[in-house]
Amino acid sequence: MESNIQTNKRLLFGVILIAIGGIWILQQLGIIPPVLREILISWQMLLVIIGIFSLINGNEVAGWVLILIGGVFMVPEVIDVPWKLKRLAWPVMLITLGVILIMRHKRKPEVLPDTADLQLDYFDDFVVFGGREIVINSQNLIGGKSTAIFGGSEYDMRVAKLSSDGAVVDCVSVFGGNTFKIPPDWAVKNEVSTIFGAFTDKRGNVVPDHRQLSKTIVFRGFTAFGGIEIKNF
Repeated sequence: MESNIQTNKRLLFGVILIAIGGIWILQQLGIIPPVLREILISWQMLLVIIGIFSLINGNEVAGWVLILIGGVFMVPEVIDVPWKLKRLAWPVMLITLGVILIMRHKRKPEVLPDTADLQLDYFDDFVVFGGREIVINSQNLIGGKSTAIFGGSEYDMRVAKLSSDGAVVDCVSVFGGNTFKIPPDWAVKNEVSTIFGAFTDKRGNVVPDHRQLSKTIVFRGFTAFGGIEIKNF
């Protein structure tokens, strides 16, 4: 099943590359009208494409955020938008992003102190303009949600154990960042979409066994102007 999913993703990415190359050739030949060319070959369209790919990849928050940003800034390229409406672009995007985050956190996240010790199998952390250190001691960790806006948290999972199916952590980081301390024998699978950000694994020369689900932790989500760091110290 996992092999089929990865194959489908590669096929999709290949189709996207072929489409981009084909449009580029048509543009060089002068076949595409200038107005349409400015829409198809633009950073806005690039964000939309990455967003669609993120949705298919299961990263709903990342996908919708990228599609929203690309779509909003693409509208003025298609129609003449009055200046008064253009000024509303960023406020509308912020409101929409807020709605997405509210819908994403279906249950109210637990309010945590600056330092916390959790034995929960699933955690839900939300930080704005601040940060905290959290020690996760679960012996059957199935995953969690981490949202950092202009802030960040540090999660110490070095004494935790993953569930038999591994764990999935959904991350959203905007102008912020999170650090995850994990055991050196855990396998890390990166499915985070980054825009002017980074996902880094600083555990050094670690060769974990990706075949063991009970030793695999998957990171999904979206980071912009921020980062996610993995280390074991």
